This record gives sequence, structure tokens and C-alpha cells, in this order.
Amino acid sequence: MKILYGISILAGTIIGAGLFSLPYITSIVGIQIMIGYLIVLGIVAILVHYFLGEISLKTPDFLRLPGFAKYHLGKNAEKIAYVSGILGLIGAILAYLILGGEFLNALLSPLFGGEMIHYLVFYFVFSSLFVYSGIKAISKVEFWGIIAFVVLLLLVFSKGFSHISLENIIFTREDSFDFFLPYGAVLFALWGGALVPEIEELLRGQKEKLRLVIPLGLLVSILISFFFIVVILGITGGNTTKEALVGLENYLGDGITSLMLIFGLLVTFTSLVTIGLTVKKIFWYDLKMPHHLSWIITCFTPLFLFLLGARDFIVVIGIAGAVMIAIDAILISLMYEKIKSKKVRLITYPLIVLFFLGIIYEIVYFIR
Repeated sequence: MKILYGISILAGTIIGAGLFSLPYITSIVGIQIMIGYLIVLGIVAILVHYFLGEISLKTPDFLRLPGFAKYHLGKNAEKIAYVSGILGLIGAILAYLILGGEFLNALLSPLFGGEMIHYLVFYFVFSSLFVYSGIKAISKVEFWGIIAFVVLLLLVFSKGFSHISLENIIFTREDSFDFFLPYGAVLFALWGGALVPEIEELLRGQKEKLRLVIPLGLLVSILISFFFIVVILGITGGNTTKEALVGLENYLGDGITSLMLIFGLLVTFTSLVTIGLTVKKIFWYDLKMPHHLSWIITCFTPLFLFLLGARDFIVVIGIAGAVMIAIDAILISLMYEKIKSKKVRLITYPLIVLFFLGIIYEIVYFIR
């Protein structure tokens, strides 16, 4: 059962804010290009997560990526890992917070009124309590949540089958085409590296199973992502919204849309909590901060950024994916080479070049 929980935690965390951005982005670049990104970056994600799994197995417990970097590469790498890891994960929490607030607002505001900020604050308070409580409180929710989400997605597929058309699936917004737009979002959507040490701890006594959990968790995530894109884009086509789910209302009615929003809320909630736990433990285990202070910094920083104006979740995940996650992936590749041999450079060096070019592109694109 621990293996299933491990797969569900990894897949359930990956299937979060990034997933919901993919149909809209696909409508901009086209389904063929998105399939290419899913295949190429899917392979890249499996490799890097596998590297991290091997590193985790050869590193003392109760450390996270910065601790890994110090152990294998030295203090300078540790400092880089702290900056990239914390900023990237805080960005991920911010994205989940934005999306969760939007889902909750779409679900409840027709009944109770109020502004999006009110629902976001409620969502923030509830999720923060789970971040405080620990991984055991969320692992079973993650397991059943991912199953429920798949079941509901199949229900949406069956109910919306008459609306699905090939024309919608291959729809492209030619006036806003951007070939490189999916890079950061897809990388973000397929990233669950922060949870690998958590899963290793969960598999205590069966740690060798981590080598099985990682590729299976990634494959589940890739397949669900592709199916989600086809279903949502097939139904809504040119009317696909940035958060994917709200646009379904005009085609499937309030009932199915509300169910989808509920489980979309569950998926983003569990992802926020599991990543929040990881950030908290970086402050707590690696930086030796008190537990309460670690929790406060983890939970309140994303809320503060939102209040300062960081509210476009596609922009947030693009930067987090193409820059912060890429830096983490470079460090992971270097650590993997350290624990193996120079022969793995045939794999790690091309990956490092890919991530480095992605960082440059995203920075130039953002400044432009």
C-alpha cells in the first residue's frame, strides 16, 4: 500500500496548477506541438526525477535538495539550491493558491456572493492548517483524490462526448502563436521533484521501491495530462479559458461543471499542501528554523506576493518552471554525475544545456 500511496503522492502533486494551464496553452500552439513537448519533456522529467531518487537513496534522511547539494557538491551549490528551491516552490504554492481561489470563487460565489479574494483567503487558511499537520494527514487524501479526479474526468468525457470535435482539438489561436510558450508550463506541470524525499521517507523499509514509484508516478501524470488536454480542448475549443474548468459551464451545465470544480479544487489543494510541507521542512530541517516560524514563512509568503499583485498563474508557473525548476534540475544532474561516473555525462550534459537555454529564453521573454 505504501507504494500506491507513493505513486499517488507524486502523481497527485504533479497534477495541479500546471495541468490546468495546458488546454489553454495548447489552443495557442496546437495539439501537435503540445504532444511533442509532453513526449520530450516527459522523458526529461522521468530522467531527472530518477536521478533525484538515486541521490536521495545515497544521502542521509531528513534533508531536502539544498541539503543534498551541500552533501554532494559543497556549500556554494547549497546556497544556489536554497535560492532556486525556495523561490520555485513558493512560486508553485502561489500558483496553487491563485487557482484554488479561482475555483472556490467560481463554485461558491453564485450561491453566497463575495469577491475572489474572500474565497482565496478561506482556501489559504484551510490549506495552511494541513501544511502544519504533516504528510500523514494528506497521503490518503492524495490517493483517493487522484482516483476521484480520473473518474470525474471520464464522466466529463462521457457527458461532453457529443461536443468533442477534431476541429476543436486541433484549434490554434494563430494571432497569438508562440512556439516556446509551453516550455515553462509543461516543465512545471510535470515536476514533482520536491516530493521525492517525502516519498522516500514514506517508503521506510521499502526504499528500493522508489525506483519503481518515480517512473510510474510520472507516466500516470503524463497520460492524465494528455487526456485532460484532449477532453477540455475537444469540448471548449476556441472558448477554452486559462484555468480550463470554468469554460465547461456553457457546454455541460452547472452540475457537471460544479463537480469538476470541486475535484479541481481537491487536486490543487492536495498539491499545495504536499509542496507546502516540503518548503516547511527545508526551513525546519535544513535551515534549522523553529517549526512554527518555518510554517509561517512557507504559508504567508505566497499570500503576501498575491496581495502585492502576482495574480496571473500562467506567468507564475512559466517563470517557476523555466527558471527555478531548471536550476534545480541542473543541480540534480550534477549530483547524479557525482554519485555515478563520468560516463553519465552523455545524458546529464545535454540535459544541462537544455535547461540552461530554457533559463535564458524565459528571462529574455519575461524582460521583453
